[in-house]
Amino acid sequence: MAASGASIIYGANHTIAKGLMPEVIRPHAFILLRVVGAAILFWLIAQFFPKERVDKKDRMLFFWCALFGMSINMTSFFKGLELSTPINSSVVITLVPVILLVLGRIFLKESISALKATGIFIGLAGALGLVLLDVPTQTNAPNIPLGNLYFMLNAFSYSIYLILVKPLTHKYHAITLMKYFFLIAIPLNIPLGYQEFSQVAWTSLSFDSIWRLCFVVVATTVLTYLFNIFALKQLSPSTIGAFIYLQPIIATIVALASGVDHLNAIRIFAALFIFAGVYLSSRQRLGS
Repeated sequence: MAASGASIIYGANHTIAKGLMPEVIRPHAFILLRVVGAAILFWLIAQFFPKERVDKKDRMLFFWCALFGMSINMTSFFKGLELSTPINSSVVITLVPVILLVLGRIFLKESISALKATGIFIGLAGALGLVLLDVPTQTNAPNIPLGNLYFMLNAFSYSIYLILVKPLTHKYHAITLMKYFFLIAIPLNIPLGYQEFSQVAWTSLSFDSIWRLCFVVVATTVLTYLFNIFALKQLSPSTIGAFIYLQPIIATIVALASGVDHLNAIRIFAALFIFAGVYLSSRQRLGS
């Protein structure tokens, strides 16, 4: 339920956040708002939980989790969302299970069968097709190929985060992890976000902009990261990755209903390739 809830929120976020950029807020400013807002909320929530001491040997791992999970991951997603479309972002993120499979081979020495290798090839072919061929002109998507590349970086960074944070979920409470991750993420994001943050017309924001900003900070950041940490205590990273399949469904429904995006043949065929690749690459492992 936690993993599904996170994916549903993420699916809606593709369109909700897109509606704010770049007119209301730019991507780097958005990320700085997210990490500062989430850090404040998590430290407030932490007052109601027992305090935990972080072992010295884990401090560097905390830094890497913050870098990949709360800096590179978020920055590449929102930069991609500024340049590309909500449907594309939700499709590319489904590559996470494939990336986790490759990373498992590199770092955990897991074997990759011919079936899995075929799935990886098909999935990547779909992603590259989306990046190279989906170049229609949309007023709210000025550079779709570059935006899609940012989405791929987002998927790669998020996959690394899931692998890094897994052992920590068994050692520390979720609130402890989140309050330190987001605190560390603030100085990581200030160099890129401060100038854009200072340019936001905070005093003249409309109600529509305010509720969208609040949704991204409270729901897309605080709730989803808590949901995923809780789910990781019960499930493996690859299983968590499988729940990402919900995102394209939710994101497409919300985007089409809101009129901010549309489907075309390239996006449909790219999605089919990616879904087929993910299915083949995970079929044997899920059955074992």
